[in-house]
Amino acid sequence: MQPSSQLSLSGHVDTFCRDNLPPREQWPQFRFDLPGLAYPDRLNCAEVLLDDAVAKWGPDRPCLVTPTERWTYGELQRRADQVAQVLAADFGLQPGNRVLLRGPNNPWLVASWFGVLKAGCVAVTTMPLLRSGEIGQLIELTRPALALCDHRFAAELRDATPGVVIATYGVDADGSLDRRCAAKTGEFTAVRTAADDVALLAPTSGTTGKPKATMHFHRDVLANADTFAEHVLKPDADDVFTGTPPLGFTFGLGGLVVFPMRVGASSLLLEKAGPDELAKAIAEHDVTVLFTAPTAYKALLSADRGADLATLRRCVSAGEHLPKEVWEAFHARTGLKIINGIGGTELLHIFISAADDDIRPGATGKAVPGFEAAVLDDDGEPVPDGSVGRLAVRGPTGCRYLNDSRQQQYVQHGWNITGDTYVRDGDGYFWYQARNDDMIISAGYNIAGPEVEEALLGHPDVVETGVVASPDEQRGAIVKAYVVLRDGLVGDADKAAELQDFVKQRIAPYKYPRAIEFLEALPRTSNGKLQRFVLRERARA
Repeated sequence: MQPSSQLSLSGHVDTFCRDNLPPREQWPQFRFDLPGLAYPDRLNCAEVLLDDAVAKWGPDRPCLVTPTERWTYGELQRRADQVAQVLAADFGLQPGNRVLLRGPNNPWLVASWFGVLKAGCVAVTTMPLLRSGEIGQLIELTRPALALCDHRFAAELRDATPGVVIATYGVDADGSLDRRCAAKTGEFTAVRTAADDVALLAPTSGTTGKPKATMHFHRDVLANADTFAEHVLKPDADDVFTGTPPLGFTFGLGGLVVFPMRVGASSLLLEKAGPDELAKAIAEHDVTVLFTAPTAYKALLSADRGADLATLRRCVSAGEHLPKEVWEAFHARTGLKIINGIGGTELLHIFISAADDDIRPGATGKAVPGFEAAVLDDDGEPVPDGSVGRLAVRGPTGCRYLNDSRQQQYVQHGWNITGDTYVRDGDGYFWYQARNDDMIISAGYNIAGPEVEEALLGHPDVVETGVVASPDEQRGAIVKAYVVLRDGLVGDADKAAELQDFVKQRIAPYKYPRAIEFLEALPRTSNGKLQRFVLRERARA
């Protein structure tokens, strides 16, 4: 079924998204056999998450919290409706128009996101730390009619392209979104979008260089809440969520907006969330559910902030592989069992995970109810359990790149090919090995770069490391490690030899890094992911 046209009272519609969907034969196979995934043909996810929540729990229920503010569900509804009025009345936007959002995690960004969707427009939420060149690429790709931007982050956006109309928020000034909203009644009926109309253009995080945007429908936004959140996370209305991922990262959008609001819970939004700020905020606001990356859990341990985490009952980790050692150390310190998971922008959120007694430390988990996962060979055939292969997933969400030939790389034979190398055991648990292009083949041996990274991180002097293949005439490739040492230490030949010997004691000796280069910092994306493609280019050079 092709998406339906988005409708407004005037009948005007912007067909850009629908016209730039990949051909239907290049879509993944979708599954909606799980109870709860049978959505009506007409669906506006913002209306379901916000208006239905107000109707069910009342307008005075706490919704968004910051260190200085508290918004109820009713207040968020009023602000979102005012934003929708501004888009339609002040800027003349029509359903299907794209609206770029830029800012740190705060209530105005959430209100803008809901306002865009209620107006029938398409949200393009970007990472707040992107520079003008990166923003310019996304603007060229998504062609927004308007940008709603936190006034503190407007300079880079203006530098990106002078042609995009910008309305800033968070400042009381002429033409600001704040003033425009204050002049509106806050009464708006959500546009009757179709369940299969595009709601989001979700930019990829850039670990492979040239950005892509994945197109997600209104039903997709709800589907991850009705699979992972409902069946694995199992939140309730009294939970208080918080986390470190930006809302421009779909891990953050789900964990800090969609999942809590699906059950009437509240969310603590933090603009700055280093280990000390995060731990303090958790303690002060009685947070019960935490979403963050493995590096943050390790940082909380290093900062010895376990006592501040007493109110937590759920911890979710995604974005990168969660090492078994970090899981075990965190559990020993806090008694909490981190819910590991793998998701992706292409599928919106987590599709393999496990919780509570189903957790096997070191494993990612099992396919989330509603999803199907397999390990395939290069021909698309399943490999035997215990064998290495490519992770493939299908379920109620999936990849549809905006006008991008890489669609055919990500979707093959109806499966979403995530780009990860995995092993499935006989009990259906999936064990991460490496990114597909992180598998180093040296002298006939298959060596997973992240395994070497994990071994190096066990050394007390190593702060960060990234391991890639470096071309070698005799072996084809060798393992090369880029290492950041703790402050005050010098990286020299003696230190490199020490680290090599250390790795040989931790994992099979043939996996040790035959070359080590010391850096002051590793290249990372704005959401903290290691940019291994930069290290590969450096190694090749």
